[in-house]
Amino acid sequence: MARVLITGASGFVGGHLARACAAAGDEVIGASRSGELPDGCGRGLPIDLLVGAAVRSVIAEERPQVVYHLAVLSSVGRSWEDPVRTVRDNVTTAVNLLEALRLEAPDARVLWVSSGEVYGAPERLPADESTRVSPANPYAVSKTAGDLLAGVYAEAHGLDLIRARPFNHAGPGQQPVFILSSLARQAAEARLAGAAAVRIVTGSPDTRRDFTDVRDVVRAHRLLAERAESGVYNIASSRSVSAAEQVALVRELIAPITVEHVVDPDRVRAHEVMDLRGSHERLTRATGWEPKISLRQTMADTIAFWEGELARTGAAEAVRH
Repeated sequence: MARVLITGASGFVGGHLARACAAAGDEVIGASRSGELPDGCGRGLPIDLLVGAAVRSVIAEERPQVVYHLAVLSSVGRSWEDPVRTVRDNVTTAVNLLEALRLEAPDARVLWVSSGEVYGAPERLPADESTRVSPANPYAVSKTAGDLLAGVYAEAHGLDLIRARPFNHAGPGQQPVFILSSLARQAAEARLAGAAAVRIVTGSPDTRRDFTDVRDVVRAHRLLAERAESGVYNIASSRSVSAAEQVALVRELIAPITVEHVVDPDRVRAHEVMDLRGSHERLTRATGWEPKISLRQTMADTIAFWEGELARTGAAEAVRH
């Protein structure tokens, strides 16, 4: 049992991680702006990570043994809409936490969650940890800055820090601003409405990404914190799928509902990286981790999640009318 601090615990991955840590017997402290934490998972702690003094105070008072840093503005699309906020908030949060750890908890084990987006459009696929970082959007730039800062602090100050670079992940609870969850929600709306047909809307149908189920990602986070030496580790499935292939998967899962795939030009991003996938070989060698949950199961579970959410909130009734 460890005393665990999770930043961004009220978010998608943070909530799943809090549940996993609590189930393993850890004492969980969930730090986020709202202070919310899934029921029965520990203690929520409201904090503004943009305020350095507040971050240092929390680290000093809580004395965590393990820190998982997940708090971040995480949408690539939204980072284009507000690049200033994305870079400012993500980098400021990173510096504040690193300084607090250096000063108040230099012996803590730190799992620093970066992103596979730092690789941009690699010359060779799958990208491994030696691939040159070349961020291709404002979100990726902010994550690259935090990633490199964490590496500098680990080297200069002897922090026991692991940098995880997860590629795209999805699953129950993810917001529909992300593609798989958006598709799942559209499918759930059609099912609940009793529709015979549905128009599924996406951006570019050919963009390919490497998806791992959030539950597999959280398992990787915990294994890295428990078993790995300091360094950089990709979390990936090592295969990529296109938006069109994801729509085809939805079509299979909600049959006999007819699915029409519509491409919205407004959702097609400029300067889009067309294919990105990562190697998990180093992670597997260090921890034994392998992805277990198929993309089909992830999509099915996310559709079921949205059916429950829409039925609970009454949104399904609005869809019917």
